[in-house]
Amino acid sequence: MPETEGKHYQIKNIFHTEQLSLVIALAVMCISLSILTPVFLTTTNLGNLLKQASIVGIAALGACLIVLIAEIDLSVGTLQAAAGCFMVYMLNNVTKNFFISLILTIIFGGLIGLLNATIVTKGKINSFITTLGTMAIIKGSTFVMTKAESIQNNYVGFDYLGTGSIFGIPVPVIIFAVLCVCVYYLLNFTVLGRNIYAVGGNANAARLSGLNVNKIKIIVFMIGGGLGALTAVISASRLNSGQPTAGTGFELLVISAVILGGVSMTGGRGTLFGVILGVLILSVLSNGLVLLNVSSFFQEIARGLVIIIAVFMDEKRKQSMNKKLLQSKS
Repeated sequence: MPETEGKHYQIKNIFHTEQLSLVIALAVMCISLSILTPVFLTTTNLGNLLKQASIVGIAALGACLIVLIAEIDLSVGTLQAAAGCFMVYMLNNVTKNFFISLILTIIFGGLIGLLNATIVTKGKINSFITTLGTMAIIKGSTFVMTKAESIQNNYVGFDYLGTGSIFGIPVPVIIFAVLCVCVYYLLNFTVLGRNIYAVGGNANAARLSGLNVNKIKIIVFMIGGGLGALTAVISASRLNSGQPTAGTGFELLVISAVILGGVSMTGGRGTLFGVILGVLILSVLSNGLVLLNVSSFFQEIARGLVIIIAVFMDEKRKQSMNKKLLQSKS
């Protein structure tokens, strides 16, 4: 069953010990980088940082929902390439209309999520293996369809989605903020949100209580796929092209942000605020390493360490919960 913090996200629960440590870590990183490199606090750099964080964050919202039901989606990285190329191709050759192409691309992502969910629920195959396989299929198909060449955009104004701003606020940041409100409402004030926590907490108990577990998983995977496709569109907009090599390692960054933010890999526990903190910490880390001219090889090492730390923290959280549960029963 979901915990109280999962059911009702209240301001007084924001700064519990775990998330307070993330807030402190983020503050220390920002202060340190502002001292080490004056460029960090410039308007241009902060704008770029927030844009990149928003791209990771939008995908992390979908990944958060998937992890909450105790599943995982590794195909979100290759979806960056496939959906981005799909969007640009539709704009150039088919619809030549931004909104229609955007809707079709999000549907495309949702169908990828549907494929993953169907294999997981009907084929009874572990989601890690399933999405690992679809990741390879999507990647190979993208290379075949594009002949491993980028697709340059010909639609005027497409780049505004990824590079434009409204009242000085980058468009991707606004989209991310709106989606955060939507996901917050979904998780805390809807039946589906309660069911997501229930399925992640104990799928068998949820099934015995009358919940259609497979249907819930399908919906969640489709939402994750749709949000992943949206991030692909924003990324393609920033580059003003569809890149078949886009999204390499993106899935690890997204999942790391979710786990680092406190969402349990075993499902049923986690908060939106924690995910946002995880996204910001990883984005600031990546931005800082670039500003400090750290070699890309060492950046990969840093990202790998963050993944290990995130999983380690998740394991410690589970041990702590089990210990408290045993103490309450004794």
